[in-house]
Amino acid sequence: MSDAPKSERKTLTPDLAIIGAGSGGLSIASGAAQLGLDVVLFEDGEMGGDCLNTGCVPSKALLAIAHAAHDIRSASADFGIETAPPDINWEKVKAKVRAVIEEIAPVDSQERFEGLGVTVIRETAQFADEATLVSKTVEVKPRRIVIAAGSKAFVPTVYGLETLPYWTNETIFDIPDRPDHLMIMGGGPIGLELAQAFYRLGSKVTVIEMQKALGRSDPEHAAEALRKLRQEGITILEGHEVVEVSGTDKNLTLRTESAEGATFIKGDQLLIAVGRTPSLDKLNLDAGGVTHNKQGIVTKDNLRSVSNSRVWAVGDIAGRGQFTHLAGWHASIFVQAALMKLPAKAVTQQLPAVTYVDPEIGQIGMSEAEAKKAYGDAIETVEFPFSEIDRAITDRRKTGSLKLFIRKNGKIVGASILGQGGGDILQIVSVAMANKLSLRDLTKHISPYPTRAEIVKRAASSYYSPKLFSPLVSKLVGLLQRIP
Repeated sequence: MSDAPKSERKTLTPDLAIIGAGSGGLSIASGAAQLGLDVVLFEDGEMGGDCLNTGCVPSKALLAIAHAAHDIRSASADFGIETAPPDINWEKVKAKVRAVIEEIAPVDSQERFEGLGVTVIRETAQFADEATLVSKTVEVKPRRIVIAAGSKAFVPTVYGLETLPYWTNETIFDIPDRPDHLMIMGGGPIGLELAQAFYRLGSKVTVIEMQKALGRSDPEHAAEALRKLRQEGITILEGHEVVEVSGTDKNLTLRTESAEGATFIKGDQLLIAVGRTPSLDKLNLDAGGVTHNKQGIVTKDNLRSVSNSRVWAVGDIAGRGQFTHLAGWHASIFVQAALMKLPAKAVTQQLPAVTYVDPEIGQIGMSEAEAKKAYGDAIETVEFPFSEIDRAITDRRKTGSLKLFIRKNGKIVGASILGQGGGDILQIVSVAMANKLSLRDLTKHISPYPTRAEIVKRAASSYYSPKLFSPLVSKLVGLLQRIP
């Protein structure tokens, strides 16, 4: 960092200093400022962080365009509508993605936060000591420090990769031309979402996954989702490790190793999507006495640093998961624990995760395997298919099901969903789990007909149907009919 002399730096003593203007940092800055605190916010990149600029927003915008193209192609088979194949204009596609970012950006803008009274400093901040942050122009001695610096794309060590071009999710949305053959290292959510997006926009796509693709999802739902992706035409290689990259710009060859031996894959573009790593390197955490590891900053359950009580961490850098919605929830935990002195903890079994391929695959709480490991025979699985949901039939989107993992006392400990709009539907289960509702409670609401979200009530009701329509209950009802 090219610093001004210490004597020339302006000294600030706010209530709160925040490093990072992503989801977690902005939520805290907004809440703290509206509570009347003096807040300094550091950001050396784009306001809005990874999610707005290189992550959730542009990827979902690209997916929306890709799904529209796919719907045009499938209109004849699904609905009897004859259409011409769509003509993909890559420059216009990129412009539409940028337009979505620009429409959302004002909510996260420097001007908005300065309007709230936040001092926004567009510089890199780092610790000078346990109580002080410094940047090029300021020295800040706050009462509390929140580190919300997020994460960055992880690039593995692969022979030849250091000299050849590649893309990550942070750069792929600026790719000049649509790839002829996009090779993707990584079969997780980022890799598969972008695989489907580029395939539906006209690229040949090969995904190379060292272990199992969608490995954190329900195995049955993951297998069906991968089957659908392969059925579309996307090549997905599992159990393949990329060991060498060779060739020249736009003429790349990947050498992979698997149980079957070596495989060579040729393509013009390479996307690396093997995960993300916390952005720790610029912070000078050792000077701040902040304990950290490969997962991020080590904190107590309330997100307070275990080694420097002045410091808190939220979002990806807190090492508890890498989701925008988790960062937002962390912000609320900080406000409760640090500002309002409430006994809040960032410990939950209700963290949802959704991969936005078509059909969407999502999970919340424990997986079936985790639940059975924790509770043994006390766990039951309730499953209901979309093929029995009338709205799924009318929309010709019948793939998938909802699974609910419940204890015999009716407590819901987890769920998995595969199906169109699965992420939206999963919110009903999230509300139920957060409020400790039972499976029976999910049978009590009136679900509008016809909707895909009916599947939640139908799944819950199916669990009780055998008991409700048992011979014993039938006999009881028969006896009750004798009462005038």
